[in-house]
Amino acid sequence: MKVRVSYGTAIAMGLIRAKMLARPTTAYLMTHWPGRCRNNCAFCVQARDSKADLEKLSRVTWPAFELDRVIEALPDGKFARICLQTIDYPGMVGDVLDLLRELRPLGLPVSVSITPVDREILEEFKSLGVDYIGVGLDVASERLYPVIKDSLYSWDDMWAFTSDVLDVFGPGRAFVHLIVGLGETDREMVETMAELYGMNAEVSLFAFTPVKGTRLENARSPSLERYRRIQLARYLLGAGLASLEDFTFDNDGNLTGFGIPKEELVELVPPEVFATHGCPGCNRPYYNERPRKEPYNFPMKPEKGYVKSVLDSIL
Repeated sequence: MKVRVSYGTAIAMGLIRAKMLARPTTAYLMTHWPGRCRNNCAFCVQARDSKADLEKLSRVTWPAFELDRVIEALPDGKFARICLQTIDYPGMVGDVLDLLRELRPLGLPVSVSITPVDREILEEFKSLGVDYIGVGLDVASERLYPVIKDSLYSWDDMWAFTSDVLDVFGPGRAFVHLIVGLGETDREMVETMAELYGMNAEVSLFAFTPVKGTRLENARSPSLERYRRIQLARYLLGAGLASLEDFTFDNDGNLTGFGIPKEELVELVPPEVFATHGCPGCNRPYYNERPRKEPYNFPMKPEKGYVKSVLDSIL
């Protein structure tokens, strides 16, 4: 059996010899399938109609290795957890269960990012050491969802699955992925985040990354300033420091205010707001951007003074 390993994870494990600018603190693995995903998400390298390199997910390369070799090398990476990514194909659930059984003796907590499965499968995941589930809602706008996702799973299916995950694993154990920059307005993004936090889910933000060979290869990434505004809104909602009614928007749905004066935000907001927000131990280095640029999601906590500089630039 083979499994894909993110390039940075493979370096940390010693499977590839190369330099790293930031070490991954989670081992990022992905199910191996020789074909493409059954879904056709416009941004995804693995999509049904994508012409992009199958070894990639977003801008990251995921070479395949024999599972036995990966299991042997995993302890060398000194990871806090394993994150198993999946694409949708016939027999995927069986492969995930096989992988979980093989990985369990390592004793690491495991997150699984997966398309909707039955509650019985979620229960089985939990019995095999899974403690968090990643839910790829991705699109924050219900009006855009069917256009961007072109998926076997509807908008309502994804919300129902999120509810099932929370029922099985508990509050805060569903990390719903949202991609900033797919055509949604700030208002739509904030409304969706508020609804997710209202049902005790968590939100993990990504920045849209155009990749050659996908339907959105010619679209643009969001500006860093816009992304920082959305990160700040996510934190305020998740920490219970603001509700949807506190935010203000212009006529085009752009986020213009947070309901809290800048002077107070400087004291309230910790620098890790602008780092990767995911399962415990996740830092996801350079998933959205090239290493030499300022990252959308820092792989480690920025300096304290960074908060004021961000607030000065967006308010």
